Amino acid sequence: MREAIILTGKLVTPHRILGKSYLRVKDGVIVEVSEGNPTGVPSSNVLNYGDLIVAPGFIDTHIHGYGGVDSNTGEAEHLLRMSKGLAKHGVTAFLPSTVTAPHEKLLSACRAVRDAVSGWEEGRARKEVPGARILGIHLEGPYVNPAKKGAQNPAYIREASTKEILDYLDAAGDLLKMVTLAPEVRGALEAISLLVSRGVVVSVGHTNATYEEALKAFAAGASRATHLFNAMRPIHHRDPGVVVAALESTDVFIELIVDFIHLHPATVRFAINHAGTWRTILISDAISAAGLPDGEYSLGGLKVIVRDGVARLESGALAGSTLTLDRAVRNVTSLGYTLPEVARMASLNPARNLRLVGLGDVRPGYRADLVMLDNDLRVVATIVDGEVVYER
Repeated sequence: MREAIILTGKLVTPHRILGKSYLRVKDGVIVEVSEGNPTGVPSSNVLNYGDLIVAPGFIDTHIHGYGGVDSNTGEAEHLLRMSKGLAKHGVTAFLPSTVTAPHEKLLSACRAVRDAVSGWEEGRARKEVPGARILGIHLEGPYVNPAKKGAQNPAYIREASTKEILDYLDAAGDLLKMVTLAPEVRGALEAISLLVSRGVVVSVGHTNATYEEALKAFAAGASRATHLFNAMRPIHHRDPGVVVAALESTDVFIELIVDFIHLHPATVRFAINHAGTWRTILISDAISAAGLPDGEYSLGGLKVIVRDGVARLESGALAGSTLTLDRAVRNVTSLGYTLPEVARMASLNPARNLRLVGLGDVRPGYRADLVMLDNDLRVVATIVDGEVVYER
């Protein structure tokens, strides 16, 4: 589609809500946003969503798998399958996330992302966009604290290594977008400095860091906290830990898994109300079991049992989730947050944190990555680069 008009019943942006509106899209980019009706437009060029809510597409920047696909497999084709499957949940961009694994396994995952992005771009050039855009790769681990390993395989947890990081940078190129590490492990501060100097976002997670250790990591350039509260030192009134350090640091983004399993609704409200809706990022932390029935699955070589939609290791520890970002959006909205606030948390903030130019908002100059929702906030259609990639 070279040029089109998209009609909306209600347009939600991270800044405001407009009534009946239209978007003019050319070559996958929004060139005009206006209230009212357009004039002089051939009907063949109109996508009419006049009875729906249109919002920026959701951006999932922490997801390990979906529909039987695992980001650790090192197969580009698997990531393209994820791309297609996630579109039905309103996700227009995602960051495949690995878990702790041997060095060679993570190098394969980095190379697979490069191949998958190339494949996605080829489809885009043919106007056959397969689904959600693949942003790069997020390495969650292997430089984490064994005491807060969660579902990270302890056999492969290790000290931070600048040599390994240089290998990952070489394998992934500019597609290494984020690394989660524990700032208290040996070599972590040097790793943060290297990664930040190469434009990689560093997130603190799977950590037993003290308040002071977390502040040192943020001072060194870490700008995010991985699934706040989960797999990290808890708040104590004499030992505030990394949670309070992250909430107090006004230039640090926080991730939240809003499935109401990882976090109590009151805890979600507490975090959002303290950090604010401009620093909160909704993530799924989904594993390959997302979108599939209960059963036995695998994550990083560890057996995962999914029962009633809750993923756990045999030990009982939570092992990622089966959450999808559209459900997270409905959950956080149920807590009383406005649609523009939710659009910040699900779309704009992940783009801001990862410095993704032209994504996460509905305004001229931004990619036409959009989700169409009914009044119950269920996905009706998803558009990526101006192309419809999913319709219910």
